[in-house]
Amino acid sequence: MSGTFVGMPAFPTPAYPAFPEAAHEAVNNPTLRGNLRHATHTIRGKRAKAVAEVSDWAELREAGKQIKDHTLRHLDRYLVQVEESVTAAGGVVHWAADADEANRIVTRLVQETGESEVVKVKSMATQEIGLNEALEAEGIRAYETDLAELIVQLGKDRPSHILVPAIHRNRGEIRDIFAREMSEWGRPAPEGLTDTPAELAEAARLHLREKFLRAKVGVSGANFMVAETGTLVVVESEGNGRMCLTLPETLISVVGIEKIVPTWRDLEVFLQTLPRSSTAERMNPYTSMWTGTTDGDGPRTFHLVLLDNGRTDTLADEVGRQALRCIRCSACLNVCPVYERAGGHAYGSVYPGPIGAILSPQLRGTASEIDASLPYASSLCGACYEVCPVAIDIPEVLVHLRERVVQGGPVTRDGNKVVLRPAKGHAAERAAMRAARWAFARPGALRAGQRLASRTRRFHPRTLPGPGAAWSATRDLPAVPAEPFRDWWRRTRGENGENGDRGAAK
Repeated sequence: MSGTFVGMPAFPTPAYPAFPEAAHEAVNNPTLRGNLRHATHTIRGKRAKAVAEVSDWAELREAGKQIKDHTLRHLDRYLVQVEESVTAAGGVVHWAADADEANRIVTRLVQETGESEVVKVKSMATQEIGLNEALEAEGIRAYETDLAELIVQLGKDRPSHILVPAIHRNRGEIRDIFAREMSEWGRPAPEGLTDTPAELAEAARLHLREKFLRAKVGVSGANFMVAETGTLVVVESEGNGRMCLTLPETLISVVGIEKIVPTWRDLEVFLQTLPRSSTAERMNPYTSMWTGTTDGDGPRTFHLVLLDNGRTDTLADEVGRQALRCIRCSACLNVCPVYERAGGHAYGSVYPGPIGAILSPQLRGTASEIDASLPYASSLCGACYEVCPVAIDIPEVLVHLRERVVQGGPVTRDGNKVVLRPAKGHAAERAAMRAARWAFARPGALRAGQRLASRTRRFHPRTLPGPGAAWSATRDLPAVPAEPFRDWWRRTRGENGENGDRGAAK
């Protein structure tokens, strides 16, 4: 990391290596794997208990899916409604097509206040656009106030989890970061700081308190925007968000255009599913809502920056658009066997894990090495779909994106229809798929091939030759049965599946 790193990677990302190379170091780090295993198993266990308390969880999940799909189908209308509602309530709405435009808007708004520092609420959207770096380039320092984000910022690190950005750090590492770095950013860590959670939390509280009381500008994202009233909603657990949203004189919120819900009644669904899916709580300790500005209460000036940055392109994809339902709960990360072993940094994005594997290649495109590899960062086990509170079929989108990488084809980029060329390095995969299509379209050839494979199985190699060697280097080739399924079925059930020696099936 450079000496000017201020906490979050810029977006679009630097030239990260492909996922397999990036994950290689992580899977050989026993400390990192231990930290991830302990944290993800703990969170997933608590989530399962919290969800089991709700008798109509399946109905809530379906309702969340339907609300999100309805909103995305009519997003043009609801965005206009949000703008009208926020403006009527005293706020100012800005539209940002991409990260650069959003950063320019926020930088200008801060400069117009005459301030040179801001306090921030945890925000994936501002991480996505690299806002901290853009502000730093103009002499404005951004202070992260979420505890985990503070750890990441002080440690000159990158977030590795959507909900718990410092999940890869243990208590001892956090103590060392606080003791070493806090003095460079403000109030130093207390003398003799230990790694007990209470002492670490108190050190962070004291360090941040002076910043809350001094800052004149706050920057946030939002979990939801209610179209009918222009109300923005932030849910959190530490109270830092409430401080940033109420104490500064100016509040600037950068929010992705997909965060809209049409009505307060719709919001009720997500205020039940989000806390249970993310922090395994029945409700968040702090749920802050604000509608424009109010004299004598909260910020005197409110700006809302509506961020596209690839979301309209994603919306144009009939299969991939379901990724925009995401409410950033991170439940999919905590059950993913790939994430548990590789960690978040290997994904080269502020969106790690299964949701990152389908969201980043759509927001950024699949031209880079890392984005073309992300759809393969999955075993397709389906655990992510099972826990998703808005029923995003992540395996379906992963397969869809793999097809895009291997086969190419029409996509929408920057609002224009373009045709992608097949990615390099997938010739063997394309040949295998063509061979499979040829065989499955010819039952006689498929049957003959299966019988040949069964009768020659004693001579099969343990690894594949040529381009297939990389695939079998980390996998066991499945054993070929002594008899093809079709032959077994005909022998035990007859041609019509009604007779035969049923006893042989046992």
